[in-house]
Amino acid sequence: MVALLFISFIVCLALGVPVAFSLGISSLLYFIGNNMSLYMFAQRFFAGLNSFTLLCIPGFVFAGALMNQGGITERLIGFCNKIVGHITGGLSIANVAASMLFAGISGTALADTVSVGGVLIPAMKKEGYDADFSCAVTAASSCIGPIIPPSVPMIMAATMTGLSVSKMFVAGMIPGILMGGGMIFVSWYISKKRHYPKAERRATLREILSSAKESFFAILMTLIILSSIIGGIVTPTEASILAVVYGILVGFFIYKELTFKRLLDCMKSTVTSSAAIMVLVGMANVFAYILTKEQIPQMVADGMLALTQNKYIILILINLLLIFVGMFMETIAAILILFPVLLGLVTQVGVHPIQFGVMCVLNLVLGLCTPPVGVCLFAATNIGETKLTGVIKELVPYLISNFAVLILVTFVPFLTAGIAEMILGAG
Repeated sequence: MVALLFISFIVCLALGVPVAFSLGISSLLYFIGNNMSLYMFAQRFFAGLNSFTLLCIPGFVFAGALMNQGGITERLIGFCNKIVGHITGGLSIANVAASMLFAGISGTALADTVSVGGVLIPAMKKEGYDADFSCAVTAASSCIGPIIPPSVPMIMAATMTGLSVSKMFVAGMIPGILMGGGMIFVSWYISKKRHYPKAERRATLREILSSAKESFFAILMTLIILSSIIGGIVTPTEASILAVVYGILVGFFIYKELTFKRLLDCMKSTVTSSAAIMVLVGMANVFAYILTKEQIPQMVADGMLALTQNKYIILILINLLLIFVGMFMETIAAILILFPVLLGLVTQVGVHPIQFGVMCVLNLVLGLCTPPVGVCLFAATNIGETKLTGVIKELVPYLISNFAVLILVTFVPFLTAGIAEMILGAG
C-alpha cells in the first residue's frame, strides 16, 4: 500500500491537484486500502493543527497585511532610499534593504515581492533601470523574508519536529544578513557596470532624520518583534499578536492610513492565506503519520548511510535533493513532507537540528525565484510587465550569491546553531 500512497500522490500532482489535496487523497486511499478507520484520518488531521505555535502564522500574515495597508511599507522604502539613494544603483540597493526590514514583520517571501515590488519595480523602471533587472532584484531579495525572523517555513519545520521556534528564528538572522549583504554588493556592481542612475545629490542629515522620524514606528515594529523573541520576553505566537495590535494602533492613530474597510480586507486576506496553510499542515500530518508507521524515514536514512557515512557528503546530497524539490514544489509543502524524514538522517551523522532546519528552509526558499514553480519570480514578472526569460537571466548573479550563503550555512554550523545557542543557551 506504500506504493499506492506515493503513486497516487505523484499522479495527483501531475494532474495539477493542489498539494494539500494531493496529500489528502493519497493518504485516504492508503487508509481505505488498509481497512483503517477513517476516524483515525480525522484525528491525525486535527492533531496536526493542535499546536499553540501554529497560531503565530495568521498573526504574522495579518501583521504583514496591516503593514501594507497602514502605510508602513512605503515609509520603510522611503527611509532606505534616503540612506542609499545617492549610491549608483541606489534604488536597487534600497529594494534589498527594504526586503530585509520587511522580512522582520511578515515572514513570507511572496508578501515581500508584492509589497516592495509593487512600489519599487515601477519606480526603478521610471528611473531608467531595465525592467528585467528590476524584477530580478525584487524576486531574489524577497527570499530573505523566510530567513530573517519571523519565518513561516521555520515555524512549520520546528512545529513538525518539536524544535525550538525561537532558536530557529535566531539561527536565521546571520544567514539572512549575509544574503542581504551579498545581494546589495551584486546590485551595486551590476548598477555601476551598466551606469544605472543614482540620486542627483546625497540626502542631507536633516532629510535623513526627517525620513527616520517618519518611518520610526515602522522600524520599531521590526525591532519589537525581534527583540521580544530573542530576549525571551514573549513566545513567537505572542509576538505575532503583539505585532498585530501594534500595526492596528500605528495604522489607525499615527499614520492614519488604515481604515475599517482596509482592516476588513486585511482580515479577509489573512483568513484565506492562513486557511490554505492550515489545510496543508493537517493533510501533511496525516501523510507523515503514514510514513512513520511504514518506517519510511528510517529506510531513507539506512539507504543513504549505506552509500556513505561521511557527514559532508550526506549534506551535499541532501542539498542537491532539496534544490531539485524546491524547483517543483511549494516551500511549506516540501518542508512538511521532507524535513521530518531527513532530520533523523542528519542527526545520526552529527548535524545539529537547528543548523539543518535553516539549511533546509534556505534551500527550498531559493526555489521561490526559480522556474517552474517560482511564485516570487512570477509575481515580480507580472508587476514589471516583462518576459520571464529575461528576468531569469538577470537572476543568475543573485542566485550565485545566495548559493554561496547556502554553502556557508551547510558547512559552518556556528553561523546558525552556534549563534542560537550563544544567545538563547544550549538545550
